[in-house]
Amino acid sequence: MEEELSNPDIWDVPSKALEKQKKLSFLLSKVKETEEIEKEIGEIKEIYSEVKVDASLEEEIKSNIENIKKRLKKEGFKVLLSGKFDRKDAIIEISSGAGGRDAEDFVSMLFRMYRRYGERKGFQSKMLSCSYGESGGPEGRVGIKNVSLEVKGDYAFGYLKKESGTHRLVRKSPFSSSSTRHTSFAQVEVFPIIDNNESQIKINEDELKIDTFRSSGPGGQHVNKRESAIRITHLPTGIVVSVQSERLQGENKRAAMKILRAKLENIEEKKKEQEIEKAKEKGDGASWGTQIRNYILHPYKMVKDLRTQTTTSNVENILDGDLDLLKDDFFQ
Repeated sequence: MEEELSNPDIWDVPSKALEKQKKLSFLLSKVKETEEIEKEIGEIKEIYSEVKVDASLEEEIKSNIENIKKRLKKEGFKVLLSGKFDRKDAIIEISSGAGGRDAEDFVSMLFRMYRRYGERKGFQSKMLSCSYGESGGPEGRVGIKNVSLEVKGDYAFGYLKKESGTHRLVRKSPFSSSSTRHTSFAQVEVFPIIDNNESQIKINEDELKIDTFRSSGPGGQHVNKRESAIRITHLPTGIVVSVQSERLQGENKRAAMKILRAKLENIEEKKKEQEIEKAKEKGDGASWGTQIRNYILHPYKMVKDLRTQTTTSNVENILDGDLDLLKDDFFQ
């Protein structure tokens, strides 16, 4: 591959050359990672040979072995992520369901959870669009009706794809004066970001309805006084995508097309897997589809993944983005 990329002729088709260069960089990173692990194992062997002479090195060896185990587990986890789009960047879309303002508040909690998870993984995240709920909640809390988050990083989609489904929150509502428990729902959808040259999806301009509107934040404050936000409706499927993160209309349109392509690609993949489902399903949380996780904050604290039956009482860490407390078991 290095020899091919050194040939000037390959750059006659820049898209293919860049894709090959990206693949080469990935392979070189794997080689470097393997060499580093092999080097560390060699150093442990050297220290081990000296243990009989110096028993104080025993703790250092144990510590080094644990570090190697963690790195091997991390690399082994990536081996399991062998899906077609697992190495791609991802788009997370979170929508409020049954539960009123509590559901909108729940979306805010999940939005923060995924951003924190991305930070823990070294991913870069960016909000693409957001539809806020009513203001005036306790402590000035403003919920979110719908939000789209772009997550960039190696294996971002592979790590996040199993988050798709219905999430359920049970707690004492901060929006109610009574002390009764309240149940609310949120829907999470995760899509891979597909490069145009990789996608088999053809989008015709005459199948799109494109509207512009003003970007706005909580309380109606305008992020941009010009109509730079974009809303694209794909007429054949009814999929609606809106983006307001950029100040320029053209950039928002490109981002919206990227999300639309990802959603259409996702539908095609599900068809191939004979798991056809509607691109958007309306209704309350109970009718959306697969419920994957419960977050219980009252009368006790517990998070339960309904697919693996994995449970933890460490709710604060989960909501702070430590999803590996549940994910390790899922992929093993």
